[in-house]
Amino acid sequence: MSTNDKTISRESLLGMMQAYKTTSLLRTGVTMGVFDCLAEGPIDAETVAGRLGSDVRGMRILLNALAAVGLAVEDGGRFALPAGAERLLVSKSPEYLGDMVRVMASDWEWDALKKLHDAVRHGGTVMEVHAETPGYEYWEDFASYAVAVARPTAHVVADALEPWAVGRESLDVLDVACGHGMYGLTLAQRNPRAQVWALDWPNVLPLTEQHAERMGVRERVHRLPGDMFEVPLGGPYDVVLVTNVLHHFSAERAGDLLARLAPAVKPDGKIVLVGFTLDAPPAEDPAPHLFSILMLTWTFEGEVHTVQDYTHMLDRAGFVNGRRYEVPGLAFRVLVADKAAGPAQGL
Repeated sequence: MSTNDKTISRESLLGMMQAYKTTSLLRTGVTMGVFDCLAEGPIDAETVAGRLGSDVRGMRILLNALAAVGLAVEDGGRFALPAGAERLLVSKSPEYLGDMVRVMASDWEWDALKKLHDAVRHGGTVMEVHAETPGYEYWEDFASYAVAVARPTAHVVADALEPWAVGRESLDVLDVACGHGMYGLTLAQRNPRAQVWALDWPNVLPLTEQHAERMGVRERVHRLPGDMFEVPLGGPYDVVLVTNVLHHFSAERAGDLLARLAPAVKPDGKIVLVGFTLDAPPAEDPAPHLFSILMLTWTFEGEVHTVQDYTHMLDRAGFVNGRRYEVPGLAFRVLVADKAAGPAQGL
């Protein structure tokens, strides 16, 4: 028996059944601006309701519930932020994480998970509109709000590439399914010679460009709108970034994408993969297994892949010397591999 085995109790089951309520409280607090308001506390429900244009009774019930789950502190009918909230839940904070509820607790995800039982029976998504639908509006929210999680991972990528990148005459970067673009944009911030080609759906790229403008690299970012399996790639590139997308497909389909990208990489270039990997039993590393559930409800054949799967994909596509990097505080892994010897060409 594993040392991670736990006894199921009445309390734990009831807690699981009600976990969505805590998520709803957090999402409501963020979207209404409650935590920004409480940053000025201690403050009573009537004052918060007045500032946010809410019914007083409704706000009182919400604030008490937030206090019940530890997202607020109540003292004599007045409310304030608990420790840590000012750093993570107040929008002016540089470490603000609240907007991730618009990604990780979005209506798109909730609606898909409501049909998990159908997805299990079917073996894939039963949604009419889902993660593989061209122009899916969810990716606009992802590009807008997932920066807080992407930023530390992007710095791990930049750190891993820096010794190699610093001496190069050029640093042409293809950022595949770029979304917010943090990975390519961070490389551009670090390397004045870097030029970034951002590949994603046409409805997403304007948001990528907004981030590029804020980061001071807009003039070095170029659009490649379209389907990553079909759009002409251009190139060749010094580095190709494939971040948080291969889990949308079967290992075979993901390998097909890497094989398509390989000819666009320079002979001495690199490829970077970012995402969850399966490295341990579910009880020891639950995050990738829970993410696979979302992929089951949201894609045709997607799931989180093993490190061995990625090694096989890279080898099949002609990449060697794979190295893995951890992201502190996050379940993502960064895989960096070199282009095997051979001619490069654009597509």
